[in-house]
Amino acid sequence: MVVCSLVPRFQLLAALGERRALLSEPSALAPEPGRGQFLGEVSAAAEAFGVTPGMRVGEALSRCPALRLVAPDPQGAREQWSAALDALEGIGAEVESDLPGTVFFAASGLTGIHGGNLDGVLRAAGAAVPRARLGAAPSRFASYAAALHARPRRRADQRIVGVEAAAGFLGPLPVGLLRSRPELAWLPDMLERLGIRTLAALAALPAARVAERFGHPGLLAHELARGGDTPLDPRRPQEPVIERLALPDAASGPQLERALELLVGRVLARPERRGRTVRALGLSARFVAGGTWRERATLRQASADAGRIRLVLAPRLAALPAPAELLGLEVEAFGPPAHDQGKLLEDRHAGRRARLAEAVSQACQVAGPGAAMRVLDVDPGSRVPERRSVLAPYEAER
Repeated sequence: MVVCSLVPRFQLLAALGERRALLSEPSALAPEPGRGQFLGEVSAAAEAFGVTPGMRVGEALSRCPALRLVAPDPQGAREQWSAALDALEGIGAEVESDLPGTVFFAASGLTGIHGGNLDGVLRAAGAAVPRARLGAAPSRFASYAAALHARPRRRADQRIVGVEAAAGFLGPLPVGLLRSRPELAWLPDMLERLGIRTLAALAALPAARVAERFGHPGLLAHELARGGDTPLDPRRPQEPVIERLALPDAASGPQLERALELLVGRVLARPERRGRTVRALGLSARFVAGGTWRERATLRQASADAGRIRLVLAPRLAALPAPAELLGLEVEAFGPPAHDQGKLLEDRHAGRRARLAEAVSQACQVAGPGAAMRVLDVDPGSRVPERRSVLAPYEAER
């Protein structure tokens, strides 16, 4: 069984902090500085006026003039959610989490240390993340749907969906639930235009027809509607390596560059690095007027050279949208050891393959494993264009 621990509106809660009373009023996360003018998570009172996440600010204010915009706090949300994941790992769970507020883990290996049954695992998970809704089902997608229908204050309403009941439980739910998977966010609108409004209607379609019309995303949606899913991919244990530096009120230009130089030097001097290179870093700031800002930077080639790292981070620091009182730098991914010097003599084709493999690795690090795909010819003479070739995962040869 897969357990889902869901904290609705987690990023909005993190941004509100002690002002939780605003949840009873129409409120929404304001757009992040320097980003598009689209809302983040919204309160239930705002949803009653037709305000939804991702809506433009102008449209939202026209629907609800009393809407209160809350400054986002991405760094605070990340820290709070990391603490929640650490608490779940403290009960023995191997967690998978792509978005703050939603986490999945397998319960099969935990029953022996938590009462010998699934109820004991759910009690331990509820104690680790007190505000979460809990759902358990045979698949990740079904457990998410079960958590949506759970009530955290009523023990009897914690949803547990058995293997035989998974398809029946998912059937009446709307296809809009597929938007919980980022790779399927575009699909529900197309299905609704075709008259397919429930997961049962989608599951009743022949898989071959769905694949012919929607390709691999359609097959994944069809499998989810039938109660299946892809295997869990738990996160690897992380070593937090983060440095922070308080800034004077008027810090700008050369002062910010000097602060960045100090942060890079401190991060590279941390003993937790153990001679490894750095692959990805997170640059964060806390504004003087409130709110936080965060940018992720992935190096084209893993490096421990302070000058090269500053060269990558400096343009992002220049885009800081407001005066900051605190600057932070965190290592999000390490690379291989820094003493790898490569070969003295290398043929041209081998060097090209190595550079291509490095580029693919960088793209997958930023956008996920599906960022690079390979086109395979299946039936080049087919009269149907969709049958001539298929997309397959690209595995670069080093």
